Amino acid sequence: MDKFALSPAFVATSQAVADLKLCSARLQLDARWPWIVLIPRKLGVRELEHLSPANRAQLMDEIVLAGGAVRAIGAALGRPIDKLNVGQLGNVTPQLHVHVVGRRADDAAWPGPVWGVGEAAPHSAEALDIAMSAAESVLRLAV
Repeated sequence: MDKFALSPAFVATSQAVADLKLCSARLQLDARWPWIVLIPRKLGVRELEHLSPANRAQLMDEIVLAGGAVRAIGAALGRPIDKLNVGQLGNVTPQLHVHVVGRRADDAAWPGPVWGVGEAAPHSAEALDIAMSAAESVLRLAV
């Protein structure tokens, strides 16, 4: 039997935070934005329409939860979030995934989208620990 596998692109660009009921929640490794990526752990799923209605509802609940985690990251790093952006693109990595990105009026891409803007900036070790702890504090409530 085939088993769900995370695309190598996610392994290279993000760090696991929590496994939720449906999704693997991962911190995007770009310090410019508090950013969680949700990847449903379903084999071969590329589009929202490939999820069952129950899984689509669960995904929405997990998007809202991830938004809380993103806000917690921003607050913990001293950069409170002005606006949450949610995007499901998949043009580069076709495995179904949803981005939940914290935005501020003074961020590097405001008011445009974050995709294709500059190069990813690595987190310092301290900032990564803070971001992971903040995200885990919200996401572990759901597991």
